[in-house]
Amino acid sequence: MSKFLHTMIRVGNLDRSVKFYTDLLGMQELRRRDVPDGKYTLAFLGYGTGNAEGQGEIELTYNYGVDKYEQGSAFGHLALGVPDVAAACEKVRHGGGRVTREAGPVKFGTTIIAFVEDPDGYKIELIQR
Repeated sequence: MSKFLHTMIRVGNLDRSVKFYTDLLGMQELRRRDVPDGKYTLAFLGYGTGNAEGQGEIELTYNYGVDKYEQGSAFGHLALGVPDVAAACEKVRHGGGRVTREAGPVKFGTTIIAFVEDPDGYKIELIQR
């Protein structure tokens, strides 16, 4: 049986990004792997205990000495289900994060969503569940 494992994004400061995802979005750092010969470090984050529960993860990749990336136009966003989108936005805002679309119904629908950005500018859609 196949299953979704993770999405990898490159980050300019691993500790800053881990702090954003854990402190502001409630994820846990599940494991970390430093590869000095390859000059990179990987941190896997998610909810619960990760893939053991069938949950997808985010792999944050830090390449030594690279502090910024161009995202290009192909990447859209990550999506997270949260119980209260407005409260999640406030937590992100008060933690120094950026809310780019306030909580409210999706255009032409009723589902409550919002958008925030992580420290590297990746967009994250918050969907009320």
